[in-house]
Amino acid sequence: MMVNASPSSLDHTLMALADPTRRAILQRLARGEERVTALAQPFAMSLNAVSKHIRVLEQAQLVRRRRAGREHLLSFNPVALDEAAAWIEERRAIWTARLDALEALLRAEDGAKSQLPRKRGPSR
Repeated sequence: MMVNASPSSLDHTLMALADPTRRAILQRLARGEERVTALAQPFAMSLNAVSKHIRVLEQAQLVRRRRAGREHLLSFNPVALDEAAAWIEERRAIWTARLDALEALLRAEDGAKSQLPRKRGPSR
């Protein structure tokens, strides 16, 4: 399986997810659409600071914005997160296969060593 996410979009997604404030914003948006001002209320920072976090999430395409009159409404967009999860799973499958092959090789070596006659020390 090949993941469709470009390296640039994957970088944006992982960078956006690296910050606990942005993860908290996404967690709130996972419950449903919310106004920017309502979304910013529980955070101990200015609306401007929250807006900067939102811009990072929008750049990573994790958040969609729509305007209704003067209101800016945000919603969670899971596509970029799904692409990042697929990329991680693809890497996990590759490394699992490599580690399984290494384990089989080491077990085969251990089995071959146990088949060799043991050397005995000098007799007394």
